[in-house]
Amino acid sequence: MPTHRPNPVSHRSDVVSHNPVSRKGVTAFLIISFAGTWLWLLFARTALDLSPLNPLLQLPGFCMPGIAAVAVRRWITNEGFADAGLGLRLKAARRYYAVALLGPPLLAAATLALAAVSGLWHPDLSGPGGIPGVKELATVLGLMAVALILTPVYAGEEFGWTSYLRPRLFGGRTTPSIIATGLIWAVWHFPLAFIGYVEFSNVVIGLAVWTLVFQLQEIILMWLYVRSGSVWVASLAHAGNNMVLFLVLGAVLDDRAGLGSITPMLLSLVPMAAICLWITGSRRLTGEHRIPEPALTPGEPGRRHAELDPE
Repeated sequence: MPTHRPNPVSHRSDVVSHNPVSRKGVTAFLIISFAGTWLWLLFARTALDLSPLNPLLQLPGFCMPGIAAVAVRRWITNEGFADAGLGLRLKAARRYYAVALLGPPLLAAATLALAAVSGLWHPDLSGPGGIPGVKELATVLGLMAVALILTPVYAGEEFGWTSYLRPRLFGGRTTPSIIATGLIWAVWHFPLAFIGYVEFSNVVIGLAVWTLVFQLQEIILMWLYVRSGSVWVASLAHAGNNMVLFLVLGAVLDDRAGLGSITPMLLSLVPMAAICLWITGSRRLTGEHRIPEPALTPGEPGRRHAELDPE
């Protein structure tokens, strides 16, 4: 009789949040993440007059969730890092690394195809054989290389949102925890719409669409994390979304139909929603095993969570 083989991150992916230690950690994590990022953005823009596109403004703020997760794990709850998904798992998770690397340019291609069909974009087919030239391909490959290099930077978010926060919300239950994480992640980004990092002709509509984009991205990123067992896979995909998908779409589609930055996001919702329907419809986020509630006491610092819930 075959034995059950748990999901690669079944021992990492769910920490029940009802325990007071976990609630304390989540509260501290959110305070550090939001206060640290928002106060830094305010200081950097008003006192230092840094451009929102300046890496000196972006790096401290965007890495704050990861910093918060480290601080909470290490000094506030003493949980340690056994459930953090820090292993690279290059061999075991190679197919998911490939998805994380190739997915963003494929999503960009699908979105541009939709834009062409809807008449919002008229591609230049003057290249050999009626396809775009080598320059465009070289640009995309260059952006993919940049995404790969910047993966550790985007781990500053994924180590916080996907690896730490999501499993500790709603007892780690998949649907509500992903929805809550997506909403929190989106709201954390909202100040960027008021400092010039992203511009919407209608801020309310823009933020609503942006929130939907974050929700769909969180489903995909969580699927990659759950299936790969490594936060680095989700970080690579996150880097690809920013450095490939939305840079390409922004360069090609911004200001189409008078919608500004909303246009590429609106169109990207279609292929992303299709992927999320496939993930949820095929139950590829189910089968996760919750870890028992951590029974940390002041005399048990650094206790690891290794057991699987027998459910």
